[in-house]
Amino acid sequence: MLIPFALLVLAGAAAALGPRLLRRAAWPDREPVVALWVWQCVVAAVLLSCVLAMTLSAATAWHDVHRSVFASAPGDVIAVYAYGSGGRWAGLLAAALALGGAWTGVMFGRELFTARRQRRRQRAELRVRAPRLPGEEPDDGPLVVLEGERPSASWLPGGHTPRLVITTGALRRLKKRQLDAVLAHEQGHSRARHHWLVYCAGALASGFPGVPVFAGFRDEVHRLCELAADDVASRRFGRLTIATALVELNEERGVFGPHQPPLAEVPARVDRLLAQQPRLPWQRRLRVTAYAALVPVVPLLVTFVPGLSALA
Repeated sequence: MLIPFALLVLAGAAAALGPRLLRRAAWPDREPVVALWVWQCVVAAVLLSCVLAMTLSAATAWHDVHRSVFASAPGDVIAVYAYGSGGRWAGLLAAALALGGAWTGVMFGRELFTARRQRRRQRAELRVRAPRLPGEEPDDGPLVVLEGERPSASWLPGGHTPRLVITTGALRRLKKRQLDAVLAHEQGHSRARHHWLVYCAGALASGFPGVPVFAGFRDEVHRLCELAADDVASRRFGRLTIATALVELNEERGVFGPHQPPLAEVPARVDRLLAQQPRLPWQRRLRVTAYAALVPVVPLLVTFVPGLSALA
């Protein structure tokens, strides 16, 4: 039972310390893609630790599971993961972790169901506001224009072709290059599958609201995805172009005033684009990426090193 408890301690340390270290770091805004990778590695390490702890606890508590897990293992290795050493606590721990895994699946399914229902509602509203005229050919292009005085541009994922829905008010305010930059921004979201990250973060945070790493992942994933898409657009059309496009689209919503609405991150995005901070050196980006990839390896080492040591 020592190894499952060590894995749980490791999961708790990663869940508590990971968000603190990432929020204190000064580089994530300069490298949002790398920051998203680091967040995913920390979350993966927490989940992997729990899965391994559940497996070993179940193998300790129940003979059938123990025989399945260690079917082809040598006797010295089996002795390290001794069957029956944890008593009833091993079974209770395995059952609790299994319930947590099932609850995670339920919350993820709910998140997908909610997102799909919302997309269907949006597409139904789109068909009402922009119906296909008699004799009109189906248009699977990436752009849909709606009548509306208020500047607005939103990405509608899913379906055969994800589409950018934009109002005529936005078209009147945006220049062609700004419109292309907005389209590139939204296509950056689509190509990177950012909506899947949002679904996963939302499911984990909703299912386990008291876990800091899940709450931090949910809070940061949207902001970092927006910064990453801003960078995609700025590399093609320039930082000033996408910054002015953001101002034109959001100026009438009051996001730049003293009373900040839910889109309060827009001024910070504009300031970041205008500041033009240089990217991290490629050596440091590579080093951070490699270090983050090693984080999920730690629970694997905690699990398998005792058994490998028994073979030495």
